[in-house]
Amino acid sequence: MRVWEGVWEGHRGKTLGVLAGSALGLIYLFFGLWRMLIFALIVYTGYYIGKKMDRGEPVFPAEDTWRWLMDKWRLFR
Repeated sequence: MRVWEGVWEGHRGKTLGVLAGSALGLIYLFFGLWRMLIFALIVYTGYYIGKKMDRGEPVFPAEDTWRWLMDKWRLFR
């Protein structure tokens, strides 16, 4: 039981992300094609978002993405 408490305290975002990804993946598993690949992708996405939350980073860096897009589009002006 102490192992789970340590995991929860140290990696709360990753744990929630994997649980949410697993739940959504299980729902998809019953209804979709390419079940294993999509399930793995959903679980990994949950893990990735949880890891970002654990590190205190923004889940989607909108400002950096916007700056990158603007730099790319300047080439066409």
